[in-house]
Amino acid sequence: MITMTKTQTAKAAQQRDQLLAQIALDHLFIETLQTRNSDRLDFHDVSVWAVQSALMAAYQAGLAAGQSTAAKAADQVTQQQAA
Repeated sequence: MITMTKTQTAKAAQQRDQLLAQIALDHLFIETLQTRNSDRLDFHDVSVWAVQSALMAAYQAGLAAGQSTAAKAADQVTQQQAA
């Protein structure tokens, strides 16, 4: 089992947030995901194809993260068996 420290967890959350912000910018043309308390700034008209593209990018990122986690877990088991 892979365990993470608080620092590692915070770093992973920051990386996730940066990835989501990049997807929002690249696919939905939304400059920030931070709430700015302004309807003009917080609500966006986006096309369905842009939403589909953003969801696909997020899905692919999730697959990649899952594969990375699975590979790390397999490496950890292999190392434990070798010890």
